Amino acid sequence: MKFATFSADGAQHYGAVTENGFIALDGTFPQWPTLFDAVCAGGLDALAEAATGREVTHTEASYDMVLPNARRILCVGVNFPDRNAEYKDGSDQPKYMSLFPRFASGFTGHDQPLIRPPESHMLDYEGEVAVVIGKPGRRIAEADAYDHIAALTICNEGTIRDWVRHAKFNVTQGKNWDRSGAMGPWLVPFTDHGLLDEARIVTRVNGEVRQDDVLARMMHPVRKEIAYISTFMTLQPGDIIVTGTPTGSGARLDPPQFLKPGDVVEVEVSTLGTLRNTVEDEA
Repeated sequence: MKFATFSADGAQHYGAVTENGFIALDGTFPQWPTLFDAVCAGGLDALAEAATGREVTHTEASYDMVLPNARRILCVGVNFPDRNAEYKDGSDQPKYMSLFPRFASGFTGHDQPLIRPPESHMLDYEGEVAVVIGKPGRRIAEADAYDHIAALTICNEGTIRDWVRHAKFNVTQGKNWDRSGAMGPWLVPFTDHGLLDEARIVTRVNGEVRQDDVLARMMHPVRKEIAYISTFMTLQPGDIIVTGTPTGSGARLDPPQFLKPGDVVEVEVSTLGTLRNTVEDEA
């Protein structure tokens, strides 16, 4: 079963996603005002049970960022071998992973526009898998890492490229423009290791394949990411780890090809679904 945050009739809801529409569940669980609260309480199984056999409540609704009130989002950079080679600096696979924070305000939902700001037209795409933590932990062993995952979702980790070079040692500015990226459409409960181990990421711009790789090739696999991050911070339910993007972003093409209004970007993860967004200039 899949769970989403969505808006309908002037209000935001969360609930299950079916082929015929949405089943709102926020009214059934007033103790969990948002999907984030349900994740933090370990409530995804209860949501699934409540949705089973229930009629669709909304056939027309718009997707929101799947966890719009997520408190902590950490992203792993340069995590595929070909992506490391793109930098052309002669460096070997790094011993430790690169990390940077993102904030929920930088993401929109499925079928919503990514926003290109007037300050820069270098809006780029990065298709990734995002892991949502469901069980707290500190210094988590790699062997136990999957036990701490509640769900998975898809991320387009949109980036304003020239703004990641505004300082000597910083990418945060270019990674946090309002609605420059997207996350969704839904959460898929992590009930099968194959959802990660067998996942393939394909990113398309206007139907053209730009990125295509499998998570099994990541230099720092998800188990290692969880173990490493939990060494210096206690991972909490609701935390999100965006796990890394393959080669093929627009900045690395020759010539570079950045997103422009009217473009359609699709991030397909074989085990999770497809996250689709258009592109618009900021009003």
